[in-house]
Formats: sequence, C-alpha cells, structure tokens
Amino acid sequence: MPLNDLDPVVAKFVDALNTGDSNGLFDLLTPDATMSDDGTDRDLRNWLQSEAFGSNGRMDVESVADGGTALVANYTNDRWGAMRTAWRFTVAGDKISRFETGQA
Repeated sequence: MPLNDLDPVVAKFVDALNTGDSNGLFDLLTPDATMSDDGTDRDLRNWLQSEAFGSNGRMDVESVADGGTALVANYTNDRWGAMRTAWRFTVAGDKISRFETGQA
C-alpha cells in the first residue's frame, strides 16, 4: 500500500523504521514520547532498539484508517518472524508523542 495514505509524520516513521534509520525515527518523536506493546507500556527507546533496529524490523502496511494515524501492517523482524500488527499514532504537530502496537 502506498505510504501517501498515511499521515505525513506517520509515513516518515514507517520509512525510517523500514530503512533502519534510527536517528531519523528518533527525531520524529517528542522528547516525552511513550509507547505500548500489546497493551503494556514499554520503554520506547529500548523497545525500538530491540524490536526494530536490533532485529531488522520491517513494516508492510496493509491498511490505513483514522486520517492516516492508524494502520494494520505485516510486521517482520529477526526475533519473532512475521506477524499481523495494528498501530495507532498520536501526532503532535510534526512529531509523534505516542504510538501503540500489538497483534491484530
């Protein structure tokens, strides 16, 4: 699915994750950004290092909703393999202040 259906900030997040650009992705986050995985709040930086950048994480966006701030993606990494995941982003201006993910 083309990323142009996503909110522009969310599209940059997906692109940075898929290209392994950790600096670019962290630049998209507010200083106090938070996240949850399967309903449990996690340390955002540690989670991204473990589940995305440290394990070759990739998102193949399947569908987009809520003005481009919610999506379903096939997520793959070297740690867990492939899984269908749901993502919700809270966008504050040109930054992301929170995202929530979990199995879809």
